Amino acid sequence: MKGRIFLGMAALCSTMVFAAAAQTATDLAAFKGLAPVSALSATDAGKAALKANLDVTGGIQRGTIHQPTLYPLAGQQQQSMRDAISSLPKLADLSEGLGSSLSAAYIASATDKNQDANAIPQKVIELLAYSASTSGKNSNAGKYFFANGTTNGTKPVSDEAAQIFKDMHGVPDPFGRAYNKPAGAPDSDKYGDARPFQTEPSVLRITGTDAAGKPVDNAMYNNGPLMDLTNSPSYPSGHTTYGYTGSLLLALLVPQRYQQMVTRGAEFGNDRIIIGAHYAMDVLGGRTLALYDMAHLLANDPLYMGQTIKGAPAITDFRAEVVEARTELAKVLETRCGKPVTACAQEDSSRFHDAAANQAFYNVTQTYDLGVVFVKEAKKKEDVGKLAPEAGYLLTVAFPSLTLKQADKILTETEGPGGGFLDNGSGFGVYSRIDLYAAAGRAKQLSGM
Repeated sequence: MKGRIFLGMAALCSTMVFAAAAQTATDLAAFKGLAPVSALSATDAGKAALKANLDVTGGIQRGTIHQPTLYPLAGQQQQSMRDAISSLPKLADLSEGLGSSLSAAYIASATDKNQDANAIPQKVIELLAYSASTSGKNSNAGKYFFANGTTNGTKPVSDEAAQIFKDMHGVPDPFGRAYNKPAGAPDSDKYGDARPFQTEPSVLRITGTDAAGKPVDNAMYNNGPLMDLTNSPSYPSGHTTYGYTGSLLLALLVPQRYQQMVTRGAEFGNDRIIIGAHYAMDVLGGRTLALYDMAHLLANDPLYMGQTIKGAPAITDFRAEVVEARTELAKVLETRCGKPVTACAQEDSSRFHDAAANQAFYNVTQTYDLGVVFVKEAKKKEDVGKLAPEAGYLLTVAFPSLTLKQADKILTETEGPGGGFLDNGSGFGVYSRIDLYAAAGRAKQLSGM
């Protein structure tokens, strides 16, 4: 990527420097989980899903597919620009899901230049850096792996990583091949997996303003000079990975707003489609990776603990750190808001105030109607407790009265449609059909929150 850093979050953007490093165990897990995309062109169902990916992406971007977005279309297009170029720090760009009162309190603390007792607690910042760098590194490594089988565009991946394509009977550059824009072709990505603004027959121009009030548009962002994604492979979406990772972290820290925060994560990913920067499959891949990585962090998986990450200590008990950070953050938010967090959480005049609207929007982002690729999985409920038992921590850390077994059962009972392009029966694949909005609603009822 070229140009300025817009995420307002150095921890995620710094993951770019890891792209040329040897694949870690967590990278390899991400590659294996995301790899079904590389074999889609080998089956009729896969080819149909690839076609739907292009059609749905273009329809959403151009506004011909009408989604129940939280703003009317014109307003959501403006939000997509803000999400692309936000410079707010420390998850403040995602905090709107906390509701109008808590979001105002959070932003005030995140932008506090005095860094006094009412600033965002250091433990929150460290958890943010640790989780976002973990998932961001996996996401960025995946971009080059799926584009041309390299670590950075030119350096070949390890033999173990290369074997993933062989085992999957897949090939790099699935989008470039499918959409007649292979790596290095005119107006394509030189590495592979050209983006929608390079493959779609037309892209709707969206104009807006940056943080300083200067006019910007999505062409300046996608093609440059504002950002320039022309040689940045598409799959999976790094912004979506960040959006879901950060939104999940805030949901865990402020569980009273869990459903609204996962809705904000869904919006952040969907806005990448609206702006023309990513396909629906990119967004689904980024979301699945974020959920998978966060669950393994919360499970204190040894492969994820003790990492050396800029801006954070080598965390060895991530779950306990989240619980401690929740208490520290609550004190700050209560001071800013002037009431207990529970009371402030109910004060909401933001676009997230309507539960029915939140659920309707979240639901359309679950599969994007890309069709069934794995028929066997589509015909059954997949047992989360057997395939991915650590997934339950996504609920138990927020709703501690639940056992892990209860949480996994909730995730199984509420899971969305199966058989999508990632849902191949693997432990990673089941994360692609987890419905955290519905699951959190059930968990809230059972825990009496």
